[in-house]
Formats: sequence, structure tokens, C-alpha cells
Amino acid sequence: MEEKNAMSECIFCRIVKGEIPSKKVYEDENFVAFHDIDPQAPVHIIVIPKKHIESLNEATEEDAKLLGEWVFTARKIAEKLKLDKGYRIVINTGPQGGQVVLHLHLHLLGGRNMGWPPG
Repeated sequence: MEEKNAMSECIFCRIVKGEIPSKKVYEDENFVAFHDIDPQAPVHIIVIPKKHIESLNEATEEDAKLLGEWVFTARKIAEKLKLDKGYRIVINTGPQGGQVVLHLHLHLLGGRNMGWPPG
């Protein structure tokens, strides 16, 4: 019951269900991608699996194929957005990793030079 409640409260699950509007750039049967509301680069896209997984730490071996498709989907979106000079993919995990929304997501950042170390 607690997991179902977490999903109904999850902002990203609500975006998947169409309850909260987003500026989508991509959607298929497994993933949704949309512009971040607080962009950290000229291009800042959030790519989420439609399946609710709280973080990378909660992903299981059964999710391995989905995770591979997720990263490949980010690559396809980068190509679609003509990020041919490069881009960065960031997956924040847990509070010390900077994860704010408890639904697995990656940040696709591009359109500028990325510094190192990142943060």
C-alpha cells in the first residue's frame, strides 16, 4: 500500500499519467522525456522510465534491459536535439548524490562546454 501511495504522490508518475503538464520532447511505451523546469544548461532534458523505480539503488536485475534502453533513449534524444558536439548524462542517486525526486531519472545536458569535476 505504501508503494502505491508513493507512486500516486510522485511528480514524475503524475507527468507520465498526464496529470501534470510537461514540455515533452520524447515519449514511447517505456519512457518520457521533457524539459527540466530549472535548466542547468541550454539543453536540459529529464528522461524517466514510465515504470516507477525510486532510484538506481532500487533497480533490480529484472530492470537491466530497461536501464540499457533508457541510456540508449537518451542518446537518441541527444541526436534528435542535434547535440553533436557532445552532451552529459547525469544520474543522481540518494540524498548525497543530489537526487531530489524519488523516481529514477537522468539529466541530459548539452549546448555548452561541461566542466570537470561536475559538482
